[in-house]
Amino acid sequence: MPSDATAPVTDLEASIEVAAPPAAVWSLVSDPARAREWSPQVLRTVVRRPVGVGTRFLNLNHRGPLVWPTTAKVVAYEPHVRFAFRVSENRTIWSFTLEPTADGGTRLTNRREAPDGISGVSLALTRVALGGVDTFTEELRAGMQETLRRIKAELEG
Repeated sequence: MPSDATAPVTDLEASIEVAAPPAAVWSLVSDPARAREWSPQVLRTVVRRPVGVGTRFLNLNHRGPLVWPTTAKVVAYEPHVRFAFRVSENRTIWSFTLEPTADGGTRLTNRREAPDGISGVSLALTRVALGGVDTFTEELRAGMQETLRRIKAELEG
């Protein structure tokens, strides 16, 4: 069983190149209600429309039979460039950044950042209910890669 004795990794990042222009990629990643189509952790998202900076939404997440809600607020909405939201419960910021490539495609980067650290309550619950911080962090990394692969498949399908 992995140790959680060291400080948790707070910033995670994964990238992929997609054979689609930033506008097409943006249309998918800037719609939180579609997150369940890409993310292996998201069961459902309820979002108020229109989406922009300040929009709040509710996610229902899962890991096997365990289900938990999170609330989030859009903190960056730069069309064709960056979409980001802060999760209230753990203080993390999740984002998609889009960069045009020379061949007309897009480099899509998914990040999780914790500029204010991860809340103690979230860390404690992760240790007790989600197999430990190290284990859950590795699941998040794998989930980010899976999310990007699914977005790419949708766009290049």
